Amino acid sequence: AEPARPADRVRGRLGRVPVWGLLPAAALIGAVGGGVYGQVKPAQYTATSSVVAVPNGTTSADCTDALGFAQAYGRVATQLAVLGDAQVWAGVPVSTLRESVKVATSPDAPMVAVSATSSSPAQAVDIANAVSRALISEAGFSKERTGIRLERLSRALKPGEPSSASPALTALVGGSGGGLLGGLALLARPRRHGQDGQDGDGEDRGVPSVPGPAAASDARGTLG
Repeated sequence: AEPARPADRVRGRLGRVPVWGLLPAAALIGAVGGGVYGQVKPAQYTATSSVVAVPNGTTSADCTDALGFAQAYGRVATQLAVLGDAQVWAGVPVSTLRESVKVATSPDAPMVAVSATSSSPAQAVDIANAVSRALISEAGFSKERTGIRLERLSRALKPGEPSSASPALTALVGGSGGGLLGGLALLARPRRHGQDGQDGDGEDRGVPSVPGPAAASDARGTLG
């Protein structure tokens, strides 16, 4: 007989593993992977600085106009005209500013929130304050025409705890994802059918039976 290949031996051993063990094994692998990812990835810190748009008083611009200009300034806060000045005060290149800065505006208030994320809490504070300062400076160039100026509402403060997910949370997410994938693999596995009409669980799936020959008396009665 030809000796079994290593791949066949491994496949045969895996075939003898209980099916019910696939789900907890996949969840355990996912939890371990998520925990390791949470430990290896550096913690991220987020700092937020806010500016508000107010009428300048030199034109007929009112609070409604200030709300519209706040939305407009929120869109230009991540453009090169603003980030080019902010990189001087933050001490980081423009590419780093584009990756770490996120800007949010409110539909009800003329406010622009500038958030910066970094592995260093102090750097996150510097970036958020630098971008908001550059945005105020950019709005000052056109305040005579628009009648709207930006003022600092709140400075960014040093975050006390990281904003990224903790290793426990990443382990929980990894375990949930692993369990989900294990369940899908369990449902999609091919079922083995035996030669005697039974599947891998030993249940009879209904082998068609051949009817026996009719009795001679029944046959005579039919012919008569």
